[in-house]
Amino acid sequence: MSNHIGALEAAKGSVAESVLLPGDPLRAKYIAENFLEEPKLYNEVRGMLGYTGRYKGVPVSVQGTGMGMPSMGIYSWELMESYGVQKLVRVGTAGSFHEDVKVRDIVIGVSASTDSNYAHTFDIPGTFAPAASFDLLLAADKAASKLGLSYRAGNILSGDVFYELTDDWWKKWKRMGTLAVEMEAAALYMNAAYLKRDALTILTISNHFVTGEETTNQERETTFTNMMKLALETVIA
Repeated sequence: MSNHIGALEAAKGSVAESVLLPGDPLRAKYIAENFLEEPKLYNEVRGMLGYTGRYKGVPVSVQGTGMGMPSMGIYSWELMESYGVQKLVRVGTAGSFHEDVKVRDIVIGVSASTDSNYAHTFDIPGTFAPAASFDLLLAADKAASKLGLSYRAGNILSGDVFYELTDDWWKKWKRMGTLAVEMEAAALYMNAAYLKRDALTILTISNHFVTGEETTNQERETTFTNMMKLALETVIA
């Protein structure tokens, strides 16, 4: 990893040990203003908003990460390496590959396959399988039961390309049981594995490759509240 000037300019001690990571900085703002007690803005460099407040009395931060693995790689690395973050839960949206994983369903990424070359930075002599923290996965399961929420858990795909040009490319991933596609989880899981931290990805299905159904940008920013509640209950467990 490089020694470039960081993307975050938060004061030391301003970031909690537990952080939610939405890709959209406006979703970070929404979570902070609607779920955290006394949220305080600690970062707005490049418009990537970060806040710290309390959830049920426990300090929690929420930091926008942007789109794609390079951006997630930068923000999650700095949060862990420079600010001592221990628990990181990505909250985002995904596209479903299966008829029985429907729009607005919650999906938890137990592992994250990828077509990215992000792993090259770790100089691994083989293929690394990015996986979630088992402790956070257990905490999420308990939190879901407490909240009365159902979810699907399994392998997800972290894709490097948003506009794929090959028709039906996703069907090969579906055939392998991959539940859905997003763009950041694999980088988060690899960084967390290297730095020995706990990471998890909780997603809401926003569009569907089989049915063609999709939600609006406004819905993605502000209405996927079950995912947000589940993530918050998970990090304070």
